[in-house]
Amino acid sequence: MDWSVEPYGPRAWLVRFGRDLSGETMARALAVARALETKPPEGLREFTTGFGSVLLEPEGDDEAAARWGRRVLPEMIENWRVLDVEKTAAKAVEIPVVYDGEDLAEVSRLTGLGAGEVIARHTGREYRVWLLGFAPGFPYLGMLDAALHLPRRDTPRPRVAAGSVAIAGGQTGIYPAASAGGWHVIGRTAAKLFDPAAPDPFLLRPGDSVRFLAVGADDV
Repeated sequence: MDWSVEPYGPRAWLVRFGRDLSGETMARALAVARALETKPPEGLREFTTGFGSVLLEPEGDDEAAARWGRRVLPEMIENWRVLDVEKTAAKAVEIPVVYDGEDLAEVSRLTGLGAGEVIARHTGREYRVWLLGFAPGFPYLGMLDAALHLPRRDTPRPRVAAGSVAIAGGQTGIYPAASAGGWHVIGRTAAKLFDPAAPDPFLLRPGDSVRFLAVGADDV
C-alpha cells in the first residue's frame, strides 16, 4: 500500500494510506482511528480521520511538534501496519428509501440503466460509513456500484430537501437537513440523521454499515 507522511502546517502531520478512494484505504483509516481512541499515544492532542488518511496534531509548539514527528510517529506507523482492518463494522443500519428523486430519470439516462435497475444496484450492496462531514450527520458511504458512478451535477441546487438520498462519484449519501447540494438525488428517507437533542445526536458513525431498502411512499 502506498503510504505517505507529510507535514500539515507547522504543528501537524498527515498520514495517507493510499492515494485512491477505496474500501482498502478507508478500512485502514478506520482501524487507525480505533487504535488512537483505544490507546492515545503520548503527546497527541487531537486526530482527525479522513478518506484514507489521518491528521495528527501533537501537543506543544512548532519545535515540540517536529520532535514528536521524529520520535513518536515512526513507531506508531509501524504498529499501524499490522492492525486488523477486517474488524466488524460498529453497527448495521437499514434505511428505508422512496426512490422518487428528482434526478432519478437523469441518472437513468446518463448511466444507460432503467430506473428499476438503478434502484436495484443502489439497494443491492452494503455500504460502509467512511466519515461524516459537509453538514452535521451527513454520511459519506462507499463504495457505490461502478455502473452508477457519475460526476456531481454541473449546477448545484440552492436547496436540497432533508432526507434526500443522493449519489456522486463512487459514493452515496443522505442530506440530514435542507441545504445546497450538487449530488444527484435519487430518493428520500424519513430517517433522522442528526438530532442535537438526542443523547447520541448521530444515527450513523464512521465504520457503521448501511443497507438501503426500497419502500413505497406510504411506508415512510
